[in-house]
Amino acid sequence: MTTPVVLSSQLAVNPLDAQSLLAAFGVLGVGLVMFAETGLLVGFFLPGDSLLFTAGLLCTGTGRHGVHLSLGPLLAAAAFGALAGAQCGYLIGRRAGGALLARSRSARLREGAGRAEELLARYGHAKAIVLARFVPVVRTVLNPIAGALGVPARVFTLWQVAGGLVWSVGLTLAGYALGSSIPNVDRYLLPLVALIVVLSLIPLALELYRSRRRAKAGEVRG
Repeated sequence: MTTPVVLSSQLAVNPLDAQSLLAAFGVLGVGLVMFAETGLLVGFFLPGDSLLFTAGLLCTGTGRHGVHLSLGPLLAAAAFGALAGAQCGYLIGRRAGGALLARSRSARLREGAGRAEELLARYGHAKAIVLARFVPVVRTVLNPIAGALGVPARVFTLWQVAGGLVWSVGLTLAGYALGSSIPNVDRYLLPLVALIVVLSLIPLALELYRSRRRAKAGEVRG
């Protein structure tokens, strides 16, 4: 008798709402969303940043859906999904080239692809792969683009693992730390998620600033 209820709640899930996803699928949902967002081009719209932060928050027993997650399994699922997804995206790009992106009708996806190529060209493989983790849409398309452009597999794997762990584990622990220290913090979840997204873009903004300063310095010397 309980199976139809569970199925109906899962069918009614809002894939754009982090708490709805977590209420329906729990830790498994985190791993699947991380994999889809970083490995499959169809997952570019999924709420990766907010999902990780909210999941960490729910490990403290906070949340309007009454969902409680265990921190250890959550961290494992988030990291595995993020790392396996990125590697899958790279392999897709290596085998299919840029054909998949070229056929896409999504303006956001094509724009993200352009930014990903710019990151790789401007900052080199290591920095671009790490920085892309913190930029929505770009973290989806950079992996197949890296494969299509022939980024060495060892280089890609090393830096996607480093960036993936910092991103997935870091955001999850940030949510957990905040939920543990501030009672009823879920009341302010939406502005907090927006703040987390902004903060996650700081590394890229700093790198852009430094790059422009170096370019201006070079022009003055020239």
